[in-house]
Amino acid sequence: MSAGAAGRAPMISLRELVASYCELGGGFGRAVALEAFGLGAAETERIFSGFDEDYHISRFFSFLDSEGVRYSINGFPATHVAIDAEIENIL
Repeated sequence: MSAGAAGRAPMISLRELVASYCELGGGFGRAVALEAFGLGAAETERIFSGFDEDYHISRFFSFLDSEGVRYSINGFPATHVAIDAEIENIL
């Protein structure tokens, strides 16, 4: 892990994040506003950017730039995330 990635390592487990996502969105494949996770802007960007840097995790995440509070996820604007159900294979 690079020094930059280590500085952005998630403080929430993937399992916890996915459980929160499912609770907020009512299931997989639905766009959930990043602000709905109830984290501060810096923490939201750090956590989601950290997971997005890991290929084995990021392939299940789809970030969308729509209406709402905009965050920078690895330098790209995003307002929502949708997570594919196949992520359960790695939990």
